[in-house]
Amino acid sequence: MNKIWRVILVAIVLLTACSNGISPTEKPSESLPTPVIQTTSLPDASATALEFLEKWNSADYAGMYQMLAPTSRDAITEEDFIKTYSDAAINLTLTEIEYGVLTALINPTSAKIGYQVNFKTRLFGDLQRQMEMNLVAVNGSWQVQWESGMILPELSGGKKLALQVTQPARGEIYDRNGNIIATNTDAVSLGVVRGQISDSQEESLVVQLSEMTGIPRNMIIDLYENSDAEAYTAIGEVSKEGYDKRAATLEQFSGLVVNEYSSRYYYNGGIAPQVTGYLRYIFPEEYDEYRRMGYAGDEKIGASGLEKWGEDYLKGKPAAELYVVNPDGTYSTRLENSDPQAADIIYTTFDKDFQLLVQKALYGFTGAIVVLERDTGRVLAMASSPGYDPNAFQSENYNSQYVLNDLLNDEDTPMWNRATQSAYPLGSVFKLITMAAALESGLYTPDSIYECTSQYTELPGFVGNDWTYDKELPPSGTLTLVDGLMRSCNPWFYHLGLDLYRQKGATYLSDFAREFGLGEATGIEAVAEEVGSINDPTTEGAAVQMGIGQGDMLVTPLQVASFVAAIGNGGTLYRPQIIEKITTIDGEIIEEFTPEVRNQLPVSQETLDAIWQGMYKVVRDERGTAYRRFIGMQTTIYAKTGTATTSVEDPHSWFAGFTDSNNPEKPDIAVAVIAEYAGDGSAIAAPIFRRVIEAYFTGDIYTTYPWEQTFYLTKTPTTEGE
Repeated sequence: MNKIWRVILVAIVLLTACSNGISPTEKPSESLPTPVIQTTSLPDASATALEFLEKWNSADYAGMYQMLAPTSRDAITEEDFIKTYSDAAINLTLTEIEYGVLTALINPTSAKIGYQVNFKTRLFGDLQRQMEMNLVAVNGSWQVQWESGMILPELSGGKKLALQVTQPARGEIYDRNGNIIATNTDAVSLGVVRGQISDSQEESLVVQLSEMTGIPRNMIIDLYENSDAEAYTAIGEVSKEGYDKRAATLEQFSGLVVNEYSSRYYYNGGIAPQVTGYLRYIFPEEYDEYRRMGYAGDEKIGASGLEKWGEDYLKGKPAAELYVVNPDGTYSTRLENSDPQAADIIYTTFDKDFQLLVQKALYGFTGAIVVLERDTGRVLAMASSPGYDPNAFQSENYNSQYVLNDLLNDEDTPMWNRATQSAYPLGSVFKLITMAAALESGLYTPDSIYECTSQYTELPGFVGNDWTYDKELPPSGTLTLVDGLMRSCNPWFYHLGLDLYRQKGATYLSDFAREFGLGEATGIEAVAEEVGSINDPTTEGAAVQMGIGQGDMLVTPLQVASFVAAIGNGGTLYRPQIIEKITTIDGEIIEEFTPEVRNQLPVSQETLDAIWQGMYKVVRDERGTAYRRFIGMQTTIYAKTGTATTSVEDPHSWFAGFTDSNNPEKPDIAVAVIAEYAGDGSAIAAPIFRRVIEAYFTGDIYTTYPWEQTFYLTKTPTTEGE
């Protein structure tokens, strides 16, 4: 009879030991105990043990407590029981447990279940323990007689765990050329007290501050000139190394206030700050969660952008020691330890110097600029204006107390990434897609003609103005489709929107737009993005509006730069990427940039050639809508103006295009510019576009805007063109 029960018990072990990853071969090597015949109708004791272990794995500690025998519940409150298991999970840095029943000794009123637990932890790898669970029959069910050794044998007798963590230095962020964007270093906050600045020194002081911070001189003066005479005005920050190079000179200035600090430091007041992001402290309500992930709890973590996206790379792995603590608070033994691992390094696709020039190109405007490497999808620059200084979030920075609250409450939302998170009507830049759809429809050729009058009247009940009408200029006259793009003739494209709707179906043009990547996420990493919207027109009036990029469509600057790049590279729509590579501190590559194709535009080479021809004429033909803005420019560009009507009087100013310079040292780029509520695309966005091209190919800027007296010093702008 005893042999028969051994056979039955071995079968039980083989069936139950496989639960959640424990194989039968992992059972203890010692001989199995002899079971006692169970004569009651109690449920399976092993199943009860497995239920208890599964509740443990799912952190259902309250459910575990309800499975305890009355004597056990008398010995520990539910609150203390839950805290005991929660604390153990936190200190173990537990992710999950794998478990299995190894032995089962069952009597009529009691049972002893041998089980094994494999603790999967973040800091200590896998820890295995074999333990026993005593069950008692109560009112026809099995209940657990609990004691703390059921968590770990080492915790028997009410002992607990204590975790000590020492974090390594946070990983650095670089541009593609190895120029630093964010690091941990000594820095200096800079500020002034206006009333203490000597009149004879003011100009020299402003020059020094501008050269250190990169803030234009007139903008520095604007910061403090209206402040109270004895009030402190924060200007910016500089690395300690950068300050020391000028220390002898700076110490001569009255009114300058400097304070050293050490923390995360973002160079140049933030290089692509909406992309790079910033750090924050762990919130109290998150403390246990982050402790369980292996944090000490007092670190700063990534709050947005690359800092948040790359947290697992940038935080490294801490040095950690796990101790058993006696009930009296004394340390018993060191249970486990793990060695630290240096944080990894993120290299972005940005060029630091170029990125800064692109940011400055938007000074004074609300809007965004996206610059992509035309043939790969690399993001070479991404600017959103107004910008912000992520150093403001470092509490060690003296300036933080003066600027952070204003930053968080700024109605202009400078922390919002308008390049990816804001969606706008596209206006006439959408005519590139309308033209492509028309040419691919078989209804039109590049040489198809249309009489571009001042107003469109084909659709009964609707009158659409051409931009020439609004500016009291003569109508453009008879135009081919290519020249219609050059002149950005609204009636031509109203006509196309209606005709395609009638002859090719209600969704034809909207489907085409979606093939160009509109209305969906680009898939860019590290930053949040809005998908925008491309709705199918449900009326002829809506179809007419879609033809010129108006109506209810919404797009992001990133989406526009992406599809314009595809037009320029022969039809390949790439996923925009910000990460060039991620390496260990020793330079070993963990991840590396690889171009990723999202889609092929549904267009022939003949269609692309025609679009190229029209875009070239926009900037090179005397009748092109942006011709005057690019007189004297040597770089070959193809572009399109856009003026998007809004709910307020002033429209959004768009300009988008690409280069075709075939310069082996400078890969061709695609650029999208939007200036919110700024006016005509040719008047505002086109000059900004030119400055970006100039900065990319020369490394500097040489041409002032039409509205500037000198660089970054604005005079009253004048508007002209579409």
